[in-house]
Amino acid sequence: MRKFLVLFAAVALSAQAAQADTTCQAKAAEKKLAGAALTSFMTKCEKDASASCEKTSADKKLAGAAKSAFEKKCVSDAIGKKS
Repeated sequence: MRKFLVLFAAVALSAQAAQADTTCQAKAAEKKLAGAALTSFMTKCEKDASASCEKTSADKKLAGAAKSAFEKKCVSDAIGKKS
């Protein structure tokens, strides 16, 4: 069952990545943010991404390790960091 959940999460992530908007880092670069403005923007963007990823994992009824892995990768992808 655990393998199925991990596989399901991987498939869901690849589909989500294809539909994802630009990353927080890309948006910040596009806006040419620096210093405190960049820090503030990235903090808000990460919080928004985290909330969105938590909702998505709940909608997909993920639990345990699959939920944690999904949310971690989802937030990382949204921010633009390599996991």
